[in-house]
Amino acid sequence: MVTAIDGLVSGLDTTSLINSLMQVEAVPQTQLKAKVSSAQTMISALQGLNTQVAALADLATKAAKPAALDVYSATSSSTGVTVATSAGAAAGQLDLVVSKLAQTQVTVSGPVTVWPDTNLTFTKADGTVTTVTGASTSLDDMVSAVNAAGAGVTATKVAVGVDGFRLQFTATAPGAAAGVTISGTTVPMTQTKAAQDAEVTLWAGTPAEQKITSATNTFAGILPGMTLTVSAVSVDPVSVTVARDDARISTTASEIVTSLNGIFAVITNRSAVSTTTNSSGVTSTTAGIFSGDSTIRDTRQRILSAASMPVNGRSPSEYGISITRSGTMEFDAAKFAAALAKDPSTVKAAVTEIASRVAAAATTASDKYDGQLTQKITGQQSTVRNLGDRIADWDRSLATRRATLQSTYTALETQLAALKAQSSWLSAQVAGLPTSSTG
Repeated sequence: MVTAIDGLVSGLDTTSLINSLMQVEAVPQTQLKAKVSSAQTMISALQGLNTQVAALADLATKAAKPAALDVYSATSSSTGVTVATSAGAAAGQLDLVVSKLAQTQVTVSGPVTVWPDTNLTFTKADGTVTTVTGASTSLDDMVSAVNAAGAGVTATKVAVGVDGFRLQFTATAPGAAAGVTISGTTVPMTQTKAAQDAEVTLWAGTPAEQKITSATNTFAGILPGMTLTVSAVSVDPVSVTVARDDARISTTASEIVTSLNGIFAVITNRSAVSTTTNSSGVTSTTAGIFSGDSTIRDTRQRILSAASMPVNGRSPSEYGISITRSGTMEFDAAKFAAALAKDPSTVKAAVTEIASRVAAAATTASDKYDGQLTQKITGQQSTVRNLGDRIADWDRSLATRRATLQSTYTALETQLAALKAQSSWLSAQVAGLPTSSTG
């Protein structure tokens, strides 16, 4: 390593001189670093846009599925009956009376302090018999034995004051089929709650009256794709209705338009040209990072065309989905709702077609393997790597150049020092010469 000697003889600021020369030498590297910064900014912007386009592709793909717009909602005239819909639901209406709620059987023993019998037998409604033997006459041992036996009940020891304890046997599931008969003991047993199925009555009071039971308080499939849950017995009929959910269909269409406009806004903002004026009054113009980029322009046009082109010869604007003068999309909820109410099949088919086209265009742009934006991001990343290698080469070259300059200026100072010493010696020799005079 060569160490510079700052003007010990020459008086020159050698370090500053070398630094100035190196700044000139490093200009090409500085330009490469500026290119890296610009490429990284572009990569970040492209990744953000690609994320939005990929999200649009997912949203539109889901909306384009055949059953995506076959959505229904269910309502009930009573808080004691709740309804929900799932795939396969269809419009329908039904009146019913909730006759019974599902119950879990509860049986309680007489007061005891110890369990007097060796065994306890449980017989399920399906005929399965389980005999339980406690480890001792301890009530805790009997409770543990019952709970470990899988007999269809759980046991609990309940303190009842001076009478000692009672054992409560609770069926592990509700419904008549979960009922259990307890025998094999001299301890009296009292059933405090009978096993019972929930029951609803359809068309009550008419010759067509029909009772339907469920082991739980939930009934599935009474109407296609509808699940009904009861929580209170009713006297008057409860009306349940399943109808097409126009609000959800409208929301699906609106979400696609909103996602589209979010993408267009990003592209517009990052393509805009800005003008700034510095303190000296000098004006400069800067183009947005996406300005003039053909890939961005093509992506935008493909997605916009997919959303705005006619469907079966009819403009989407007839259904409230239109393109504006500024090149964005607009969703008219009122117009869409009116069109859907008038001709639901045509409107749903149009939304499905638009969603399908948008999904295809967005996927073409954002596919993680060969999407247009993905490939552009990969290209920019490759450029950054190549520039990084060139910058590293420049680091080595500039380090060598600095060492050369430091060596040169150090040698210069050394030579000047030698010349100065020689000059001083010669001056001393001349001064020592004898003087002569003539008479």
